[in-house]
Formats: sequence, C-alpha cells, structure tokens
Amino acid sequence: MNLPNRLTIFRIVLIPVIILIYMFPYAQFGIEPMEFTFGSISLSIVNVIVLAVYLIAAFTDMLDGQIARKRNMQTTFGKFADPIADKLLTTTMFILFVSRGIIPVVPVILMVARDIIVDGCRMVASVNGKVVAAGMLGKVKTVLQMAAVALILVNNLPFELWRLPASQIMLWFAAFVSVASGVSYFNQMKDDIFESK
Repeated sequence: MNLPNRLTIFRIVLIPVIILIYMFPYAQFGIEPMEFTFGSISLSIVNVIVLAVYLIAAFTDMLDGQIARKRNMQTTFGKFADPIADKLLTTTMFILFVSRGIIPVVPVILMVARDIIVDGCRMVASVNGKVVAAGMLGKVKTVLQMAAVALILVNNLPFELWRLPASQIMLWFAAFVSVASGVSYFNQMKDDIFESK
C-alpha cells in the first residue's frame, strides 16, 4: 500500500479518536477539562484537542492528493476511499455538533442528502464507464465545511466577541454551496441517470 493510501486510512482512523475525545463522559470519571476564557466566552481544552486532531486529518486530505498526483501514485483504492474519508470526517463532526444542540439539523441534512445523491449519480455514471471529476463548487464546499467545523469548535472565536455569528453563517453558506454543487453534478450526469435502454 502506497503512502497516499496510508494517509487516507490514517484519516479514517482519526475519526473514532475524535468521537472518543469529544463525547467522552469526563464528569462521570471526575475529570474537569481545563477551560480558557476570552472575555465572556469560554473554550474547553477538549474542543482545542479535537480541533488539533481534525486539522491533522484535514491536512492529510490535502497531502495525500498532492503526493498521489506528484508521484503518479493514484490508485483505484485511493479514488474510492479518499472522498469517503473526507465525507466521513466532516459529516461526523456535524453530527456531533447536532447531538450537542450546537447547530441546527437542517443544513446537515441538506449536506448529507447532497452527498448521497452525488454518490448515487457517480455510481450510475461509472456503470457507463464515465468518471466525473470533482468540480470547483465541490472543492469550495469542502473548504467551507472545514472552516465551519473549525469555527464551531472554537465557539465562534474571535467573532463571538463582536456578536457576529460567523460559524452559523459559514455553516449555512457551506450547505448552500453543497446543494449548488449537487445540482451541478446532477446536471452533468442526468443523461446517464435517465438513459433508457
């Protein structure tokens, strides 16, 4: 197994680590995580650790693609596992936030539904021997989602000091771009989807 694929697997392995750190019942074990205070805003060390692990995972996403292209190490497994790892990582974070009541569920449903529909369209296209590359909107969507996750983890700092809901704006913007990119993918593949034989 080559290095890009190992990085992809490493990213997937980090997901349960993030879940464990974020959802661990610290109070039941008498553990009181340290908190940092910025004005009237507090930030738990748990969130800081989760953010660090998340950023490492996000960095491997960028790194494995660059290595694969630069060294001509692209594989079928990589093409299959890399986008799945990305979606698992980001979707897991949003589900964790919803479970804590930090963000609304609607934008998460929109993004998850988009991913399911796009993956279904891609499967249909692959049956016909077509490969649909990630478009610019899809890449922008990923960046916006990662930015939203980071802002949510730091309790919207520093914007929260000015009462600017940047994390929520970023979340809804990511959902909007996600839907738009889904529509774009669907339009590219509609001939394959509605093909009659």
